[in-house]
Amino acid sequence: MNSNVNLLVGLAIGLNLLALGSSRLPSVIGAVAVQGMAIGLMPLLLESDFNWIVALVAVGTMAVKGFVIPVLLRRAMRTANIEREVDPSIGFVPSLLLGAGGTIAAVALARALPLLPEHAGSLLVPGSFASVLTGFVLLIGRSKAIAQVCGYLILENGIYLFGLLLIRTTPLLVEAGILLDLTVGVFVIGIIVDRIQRAFDSLDTSKLTVLRE
Repeated sequence: MNSNVNLLVGLAIGLNLLALGSSRLPSVIGAVAVQGMAIGLMPLLLESDFNWIVALVAVGTMAVKGFVIPVLLRRAMRTANIEREVDPSIGFVPSLLLGAGGTIAAVALARALPLLPEHAGSLLVPGSFASVLTGFVLLIGRSKAIAQVCGYLILENGIYLFGLLLIRTTPLLVEAGILLDLTVGVFVIGIIVDRIQRAFDSLDTSKLTVLRE
């Protein structure tokens, strides 16, 4: 099971780099969708015995992160008629280098932490740190609101990965709460994106600097 989980975490890390290096918003949204489905599947692999609570949260996670939220983001992208991130605050190559360097640092930091024996060979901790860093880079370095929402989702995926370390002591109660917060947060962000689009006819958040009291 551990090898399968590590394989999925490795896929999630690769999708982090894809999101950082791509200027096309459909590619970033697709990376977030696949990553959400991958981490949603992990609880089923970590549990040796079937638990209906774990299965319910896993299915809910895959449905919301893999289908519902990406569909809403693609609809917002078509409404705004944008396909690319043209003028990011942090360029795509520097973002990719930051992501790669952060991933290497996350692996080194995870090896230095006093983890339990069952977590020592797992990539959950470095994958979590790398995803949180990727989310922050997208939030700070992108100007389009949709790309920033994707950064928020990747950051939350990193928190979710770290929470999986506690799956045997608290059967996904923390993850269920995070999933609820994520759903509410995305709907709030969707309202904000709509207001930005209506006010400025653009989803470039840098235009918010022209607002005055």
